[in-house]
Amino acid sequence: MIKKSTLFQMALMLFVTATFSLSAMAQTTLKGKVVGTNSGDELVGASVSIKGTAIGTTTDVDGNFSIGNLTTGRKTVVISYIGFEKIEKVMNLTSGMNDLGSISLVEDNNLLSEIVVVGVTDIAVQRETPVAISNISPRDIEEKVGNLEFPEIMKSTPSVYVTRTGGGYGDSRINVRGFDQRNLAIMINGQPVNDMENGAVYWSNWQGLQDVANGIQIQRGLGATSIAVPSVGGTINIVTKATDKEAGGSFKIGAGNDGYQKVSAAYNSGISENGWATSILLAGWQGDGYVDGTKGQGINYFLGVGYEVSPRSKFNFAFMGAGQWHHQRSAWLSINDYENFGTPGEISRRFNSDWGLLNGEEYSFRRNFYNKPIASIDWDWDINSNLSLTTVLYGSWGRGGGTGPRGRNFEIYPFRTDLTNSNAGLDYRTSEGLIDFDGVVRNNQSGTPYTGDIRTFQGQVVGSNGFRDDGVSSNVAIRRASMNSHNWYGGISKLRYETGNWTLGAGIDLRSYVGYHYRVANDLLGLDGYYSTGNRNSAGTIVAQTIKANPIGNTGLNDRQKIDYYNIGVVGWQGFNGLAEYNNGRISAVIQGGVSNQSFQRKDYFDFPENNTDSDVANQLGGYLKGGANFNIDEKNNIFFNAGLISRQPIFDVVFQNFGNAITEDLQNEDIRSIELGYGYTSKRLNANVNLYSTSWANRFVSRGVQVNGVDGTANFNGITQLHTGIEIETTYRPIDALRLRGMLSVGNWVYDGDIQSTVFDDNQQQVGTSTLFVDGVRVGDAAQTTAALSADYNITRGLSVDLGYNYYGNLYADFAPEDTEFLSVDNKGAVKLPNYNLMDAGLTYRVSFKESSKAVKFRLNVNNIFDTTYIAESNTNIHASDNAADNYEGVNKENFVWFGFGRTWNLSASFIF
Repeated sequence: MIKKSTLFQMALMLFVTATFSLSAMAQTTLKGKVVGTNSGDELVGASVSIKGTAIGTTTDVDGNFSIGNLTTGRKTVVISYIGFEKIEKVMNLTSGMNDLGSISLVEDNNLLSEIVVVGVTDIAVQRETPVAISNISPRDIEEKVGNLEFPEIMKSTPSVYVTRTGGGYGDSRINVRGFDQRNLAIMINGQPVNDMENGAVYWSNWQGLQDVANGIQIQRGLGATSIAVPSVGGTINIVTKATDKEAGGSFKIGAGNDGYQKVSAAYNSGISENGWATSILLAGWQGDGYVDGTKGQGINYFLGVGYEVSPRSKFNFAFMGAGQWHHQRSAWLSINDYENFGTPGEISRRFNSDWGLLNGEEYSFRRNFYNKPIASIDWDWDINSNLSLTTVLYGSWGRGGGTGPRGRNFEIYPFRTDLTNSNAGLDYRTSEGLIDFDGVVRNNQSGTPYTGDIRTFQGQVVGSNGFRDDGVSSNVAIRRASMNSHNWYGGISKLRYETGNWTLGAGIDLRSYVGYHYRVANDLLGLDGYYSTGNRNSAGTIVAQTIKANPIGNTGLNDRQKIDYYNIGVVGWQGFNGLAEYNNGRISAVIQGGVSNQSFQRKDYFDFPENNTDSDVANQLGGYLKGGANFNIDEKNNIFFNAGLISRQPIFDVVFQNFGNAITEDLQNEDIRSIELGYGYTSKRLNANVNLYSTSWANRFVSRGVQVNGVDGTANFNGITQLHTGIEIETTYRPIDALRLRGMLSVGNWVYDGDIQSTVFDDNQQQVGTSTLFVDGVRVGDAAQTTAALSADYNITRGLSVDLGYNYYGNLYADFAPEDTEFLSVDNKGAVKLPNYNLMDAGLTYRVSFKESSKAVKFRLNVNNIFDTTYIAESNTNIHASDNAADNYEGVNKENFVWFGFGRTWNLSASFIF
């Protein structure tokens, strides 16, 4: 029997509970506005949520938000936006309307902290990860790339040097700390894109990144990425847009100098009730090119599909690519040719010796065409509150190549000299230096008819560059296509366990790659057939089939006659890594290690008997160990250090030298050692970072022919070392909310360290002497060792902003190979120094918002190299200045083959956002 006192207590408890419940059930509304502290602009699409619940919304086109049907009481409101620091505000909500007012978000020092939703991307965090990093925000990418090359958005970060090389669309390259992109790790959503055989990156394959990139992080030096083989100079992490949870889209049109046009459209379905979301983008572009004879055209595509199984399990599928073709300027030009062709008395920066007219239309010997779609599926699985697994499976199928001349070419291209000083008649070039392709066709067709045994071609005009009997003419030129297609499959998986202040991780990086290398005929230029003798398993064959130099279509891999060469490279990578990390909020320390195996095999169907096409398989082990620590002295100051060792496997062409199937004897890994110190200062108005670094790249191998005591022989130089040291400073300062100033200075000292001696052997492998490369102290070329940048972004008024950017480049040296002949002499003059130069860029943004809707129109104007500065961006020869001043240009010998940078360019775009 229940006592009366107990019943009274129960009744009292029910009454109190009901009273509080009724009070809590009172409904209220929360509203406010979110703006950026720096610009004062309304932040469209900022996330506003109630902590600990699934209740939330996003801001409209004016930055306003409203959340209704809330219960009264104490609530924590979380406001976040990509590129800005997340804030939390505690409010005691009362019945009726609760106004948070205007909420200002401060730009996040780690601009990528809110971007990565799924995938295996390793993003470093300032004041936590002990590496040197620079971040590029989504806004900068969207506004400032325009018709620039994608890597140029990174040119104002420390120790980065970007050039457009010959100037064709997508032909640019990037260096970090003096290391070219073959020695960088280029990652898209954590997936490597460097060529598996030689480490190269072809940016023309990634034109679509301009449309889908949502952030870039440059990790200089060792970096924080855990992959099978770390880079020497740094890691560039490009993060693309994830499948958007909110419905909406955009339409954008753009125009620029030299006929550049671009149209793009994007749409996001928003997340459905059952957890599905889809994002799609399609863009098309075309242009005539700043450099003469460099037309181009392409399409960019992206599809993202996301599915949330549960809050702990999410999938994201992505498919992206960029099919394109563009004419190139591949033949390096001497300064003499820049002066002598074009406007008299000026440097004709647009001059190109690879093109001309055919039937009145632009035609070039050099045409690049490629389509490299990449598909990936990511799975993020939070197994429990401590354990998580992230996995990505991906595949890439590259198809395409580049064209060039094939045949004797009757001196269309002078041998080892420029057009200006050529002793050849140049009968098939115009007075402007362009190729007379109509004349080439007439010459090809003027040959005698074929009289050989192949009846199909008897009486027709057949040409060759190696066969000269039976009426076959070697005085011809055709356009061939050198194909470099591939199938690439990989998987990366990372397991992380977090407990207290500790994080333990383990991962695998598996890759399988097959590269197809061959040549086919592309344009016979008036011939009926081309007699190919490149296949040693054939007495010769006449080729009449051609492939189109187009990224979409038959590339001749399976059913076209191949000429000159046909070989396949098979590469496999298996990498295993682990890490241990400690972080108590003030001190963070991490140690990472990995071991990898690379397998190499070469198959040659032209140069070896049909029953002996496959080489043996070479397996080479490598590994790395790196670690560091960060110490937050207080809320504003921090210091860090990192150090590491890398044993990196050689590239495919070192394993198999001189296009043969023999595996190089005594194959050795390259040794990389790096150490770095850093200091950071962070406050509301000023952020600054200073880094000191030293990287040794040792045990490199080169082989070259030399002559000792009158005997020809081969020297294998092993142990070539480069030492790269320097200091980097990067700052951001906001003197007022509407103005942001950014500055950068990097000073490097990149030199070869030590002379290298080698034993010389003759063709019979008999020792005939020794040879020495005298390179100690010689400056490393190919990138400016001193760079500086200063930029200002100013918000003039609501929706209107302007920005200016200044870049300086100094201590730039010519590119050269350390095994070049001149370095066999002890009294060589070292590397040629190129002139310093400065560039200025500007941009203007105007945004118009439509009231009572989520629609807006945005206009953007960019002008690059405002003052039309003439400058040498790079040189691939090392000819020192002449004593005769007339033979030099700004102290550089005019016989050097160089690329001049672009003059003034511009682009204008208009975007409609809905």
